[in-house]
Amino acid sequence: MRYLYKAVAATAMALAAASAAAADFPTRPIRIVIGFPPGGAIDTIARTIAPRMAESMGQSVLIDNRPGAGGVIGTQAVARAEPDGYTVFMGTMGNFAITPSLMTNLTFSIEKDFDPVTLVASSGFVIYVNPKVPVNTVDELVAYARERPGQVHFSSSGNGGLPHMAAEMFNSAAGVEMVHVPYKGSSPSINDLVAGQVQLTFEAAAIGIPFVQAGRLRAIATTGEQRLAALPDVPTVNETLPGFVVTNWFGMAVPAGTPPAVIDRLQQEVHKAIYLPEVQATLQAQGVEPVADSPQAFASFLHEETERWAKVIKDADIKME
Repeated sequence: MRYLYKAVAATAMALAAASAAAADFPTRPIRIVIGFPPGGAIDTIARTIAPRMAESMGQSVLIDNRPGAGGVIGTQAVARAEPDGYTVFMGTMGNFAITPSLMTNLTFSIEKDFDPVTLVASSGFVIYVNPKVPVNTVDELVAYARERPGQVHFSSSGNGGLPHMAAEMFNSAAGVEMVHVPYKGSSPSINDLVAGQVQLTFEAAAIGIPFVQAGRLRAIATTGEQRLAALPDVPTVNETLPGFVVTNWFGMAVPAGTPPAVIDRLQQEVHKAIYLPEVQATLQAQGVEPVADSPQAFASFLHEETERWAKVIKDADIKME
């Protein structure tokens, strides 16, 4: 019996220590790990809110880019980290809801190895084409691709990411055969599009708008239900191909077992930062809508999205290259 008492006492002491640590959180710098190189939409969002979070919490908030394998390397690094709130994963819909259905050999589980913090923000994609490609509308792109099966190449931020999935869904919906060219992140993907190495890409508004403004890319359509405020004159794909809607989102999670009080603090700080007027204005100008919902709401949303994309992948028989 005395062993039972000792075990109970040890557990109580551990819980008390965890509670005290959560109450003092943070006492040292926080790392936000992103599975893509600098320059992508998710990197832009993280670097916009991180300084505001740091100022509010009195500790540095560092961005740690760990690109590779469509975000898997960065995700895996956080799954193995200490569950103390000092290592945070910020991922895309692809990382959270698509990769688990595409890769059967993952060494981690989004469901088991992570605790949701918040759905940070959402954004529709834009179909960007190189100006040398003679298309200005979705109809013209479909006709152009049908005349050149297997000859039109689209880039993406990596195998299994939402830009890849969105283009594959477009292939299916439009009855065309465009070829996928994966990159290690959005920045190299868009750079090769600008250079003319590929003909088009499906990418976040924030990434391509500066190139559109400079005349180096052309935006022919967006993929959300409504037109983007940042590109009001660009129609949606849905206006030409009814029912085609793809919206990207960006979420934050921590290693499973992180104290709930720490998770709540992180969520509150993201919410506070992302709804600052200047941050809202910056993000909305790039086609990004702030969300920052509760950990419980994000957990429910994540479950629904994972099931939705698992069905899409199965029905379309989409496989990793």
